[in-house]
Amino acid sequence: MSSLSDTVVSAAINRPLSFKNPKYNPSRRHKPHRQLVSDEQKRLATLTLPVDAVTYFSVEAYPPLRPQKHYCDITGLKGHYKAPSSGLRFANAEVYQVVRTMAQGVDQQYLELRNANVVLK
Repeated sequence: MSSLSDTVVSAAINRPLSFKNPKYNPSRRHKPHRQLVSDEQKRLATLTLPVDAVTYFSVEAYPPLRPQKHYCDITGLKGHYKAPSSGLRFANAEVYQVVRTMAQGVDQQYLELRNANVVLK
């Protein structure tokens, strides 16, 4: 019985799919994003478009209406609070205990990760 089921399974695996053409070969390859953008910029440079024509490169968006999300500098969770002494964002009271005991250089390193550190000259 086992050999019969093995035969059926192997026949099903080795059978060519009816909807696939075994001789199919795609005519061209996909272009990388950078090449697509440069080709589009070259094409637009050769065209004479009116000043107010809308293209992918001329569209400007307004700043977002929603406030920016803030994340905890230690855990990466949503950080609703900010330490007054160091400026580090934190998520809850447990993380605040860690933030309070940090040395001055360590908190500056955390702030440097999000480009909020203070550089004195």
